[in-house]
Amino acid sequence: MNRRKFIQNSALLSTTALMPQFLFGLNNRILNTGYKRLIVIQLSGGNDGLNMVIPREQDIYYKSRPTLAISMGDQLELNDQQSLHPNLSGLKNLYENGELTIINNVGYPNPNRSHFRSMDIWQSGSGSEQNWSTGWLGRYLESSNLASYQGLEINDALSMALKGAIRSGIATSDPNKLKRQIDNRLIQNWIDAGASTHLNEHNQGYLYKTLIETGQSAEIIQKNYSSSSGGATYPNNAFAKQLKTTATLIGSPIDTKVYYVGMTGFDTHVNQKSKQAMLLDQLDSGVSAFISDLKKSGTYSDSLIMIFSEFGRRVSENASKGTDHGAASNVLLIGRQLKEPGFWNPPADLSNLDANGDLIYKIDFRTIYASILNNWLMVDSNVVLKGRFDDLGIV
Repeated sequence: MNRRKFIQNSALLSTTALMPQFLFGLNNRILNTGYKRLIVIQLSGGNDGLNMVIPREQDIYYKSRPTLAISMGDQLELNDQQSLHPNLSGLKNLYENGELTIINNVGYPNPNRSHFRSMDIWQSGSGSEQNWSTGWLGRYLESSNLASYQGLEINDALSMALKGAIRSGIATSDPNKLKRQIDNRLIQNWIDAGASTHLNEHNQGYLYKTLIETGQSAEIIQKNYSSSSGGATYPNNAFAKQLKTTATLIGSPIDTKVYYVGMTGFDTHVNQKSKQAMLLDQLDSGVSAFISDLKKSGTYSDSLIMIFSEFGRRVSENASKGTDHGAASNVLLIGRQLKEPGFWNPPADLSNLDANGDLIYKIDFRTIYASILNNWLMVDSNVVLKGRFDDLGIV
């Protein structure tokens, strides 16, 4: 048998013969409702945090945004200083129930206003002066010795956030198709590897191990996803579909620790008011349905939801009735085990801006990560973040 044929057959045998042992323990598990899981919602494009969480008593807000400012009568008032956008009634209910923490002025030193670079910084957990190739959640998976299927991105492509040095999470928008797609990739990758002459035995062994683990993870996801179903009614849009898939997976026996979903479209340079209103309505209705689903499956108490964007927007509106790239913004945490529900810190001070007219960050986003890692995911944040960051004590 030639090398090419041997490698092809090895891939086929390994992804089937090794499955039963790997799956034996999982098949006998009951619904996982006793461990903590994290759901990250990424708002791509730079969400305007000032029209999402409104500093209602600051005149500068209204003067700087003659067409974009949300009038006080339309705002969903939370306290005597801050309100929510009128399309966020579901989040307001969470706030009133003590299930929402709002952290204002979140960012990092020397902010970058490029979408791609700033998102890399948030996803990797690096400083703006550093360029890392792994993500903070990918390093969490590795430091905890978790399998690839325990970090899932509900998308067709894996973001940096879930990429590790030797092990990464898995991206899939359709768990029912994942196993077939992975099998096809496994076979082709082995054929390509066999045709390569520069791979030494060590690299071949690493590739073999990685591909087999990927196949095993795909089998677990598909097997458990197909046997479960959601219970809530979701809106008909792409974001809600991601959340429905996530809820279905959470309600199954699969013990995934991290789920990653996202919305796009928040780069509102032009005609922001109507665009953001539509997006925030989708966010609110989708999250509300998702939480209803988790409550029905009994998994909400052990779930923490984090919502973030790569940066905020400028305080002043531009000539196109939009806002340009900014710096600091807000991060939202949702769950039943928040230590400080409500507002974690004061609103942004619109009278004290940087030279570009941007909000000045007060909270380093990595301190939020550190709190989640230390107190929710139960791993040493110093290892994952490659440095020490103060724990905010939010969960």
